[in-house]
Amino acid sequence: MSRLFIASEEDIRAGRTMDVYFRRSRAVLEALGLEELPITAEFTAGALPDGWPWAVVCGTEEVLRLMEGAPIDIHGIPEGTVWRPRSVRGPRIPFMNVHGPYCAFGEMETSMLGMLCHSSGIATMAARCKMAADMGHVMAFGNRRMHPALAPMLDRSAYIGGCDGVASPQGAEMLGEAPMGTVPHALFLMIGDEEAAFRAFDRHSDDDVPRIVLVDTFSDERFGALLAAECIPGLEGVRLDTPGSRRGNFRELVQELRWELDLAGKGDVRIIATGGLDEHRITELRGAGVDSFGVGTGISNAPSVDFSMDLVERDGVPVSKRGKFSGRKHPYRCPDCLAMEVSLRSDDEPRCGCGAVMDNAEVPLMVDGERASPARGPKEIRASVLRQLETLRESSAEANNL
Repeated sequence: MSRLFIASEEDIRAGRTMDVYFRRSRAVLEALGLEELPITAEFTAGALPDGWPWAVVCGTEEVLRLMEGAPIDIHGIPEGTVWRPRSVRGPRIPFMNVHGPYCAFGEMETSMLGMLCHSSGIATMAARCKMAADMGHVMAFGNRRMHPALAPMLDRSAYIGGCDGVASPQGAEMLGEAPMGTVPHALFLMIGDEEAAFRAFDRHSDDDVPRIVLVDTFSDERFGALLAAECIPGLEGVRLDTPGSRRGNFRELVQELRWELDLAGKGDVRIIATGGLDEHRITELRGAGVDSFGVGTGISNAPSVDFSMDLVERDGVPVSKRGKFSGRKHPYRCPDCLAMEVSLRSDDEPRCGCGAVMDNAEVPLMVDGERASPARGPKEIRASVLRQLETLRESSAEANNL
């Protein structure tokens, strides 16, 4: 047994992390001879956290890896799709449909939802921060706020949502990127002097380590930055991480720092803002002179998307619990404004309010337990997300509803 309080992949696949009532349900169904009865289940959400108008679906790849080999079919919108929870007419938009014997996948509902809800919340918040930064440079620094076992998932989700880099070596390696980061306050406190610390960092760091340093351990940020530029000839950037209680007007601080660096002939030195940032603080700082935003808790502690899995067909016959719409549904999306609609037909051609004919947003993801297409890498998925965010930016209504 692991000495840490984490579940292994074997634990998850064996169903040891599921809600126990699924195991009890399976026993009853098997006793009644209903274990092979085919059903269709859909994954939806009634609403999104904090009134978000859209979410970035993430975690699908992990679900597919979990369910490979099970005798089921999975259809859904591709991972990284900007998705809306409801159509204009009201019904929920399914982003994934699973068809097959209930006992072939029902016990995995807890794990599938956990993979999708958490990842999608993080990816969506990363996308919102990216848009708040006017599509500028954003880094994910939030692993220290979550359990370390989740670091690869956190980094992957944040990157897919639009972040330009992540901090952990394992997460960066999985993404095919180099980890991003500077130096902690602890280094300066251990050395005891900022000038000595700047020179030691430059002298003893490998050549491929970016020359970016904190400038607010002991000094005022303005004087710390100018001192760093004097001590490190190839200084690439300065990071501001002063606690909010000492910060005053952060926007004015950044503007002052940019002014003084430019005046000293250091216009190529970038300003990296970190510490307590979220989408709203980023919006406040936009245009002040920040070149890169490092976001920690604001992304890693994003609210989970409250997805649910519901049965909508039993042996080909529409069925649902109270409050849900029965029948196998097909999602459609407008190519121009990304509005969504739903239909009981896979060959429908609904028209968006903007006048465009909507496209069928669903593709086969798994057929009889085998993947229907090769897995896409995180770089490809992220590129797709960024294109969709640009589409959203073209709509002033969406831009005002961040």
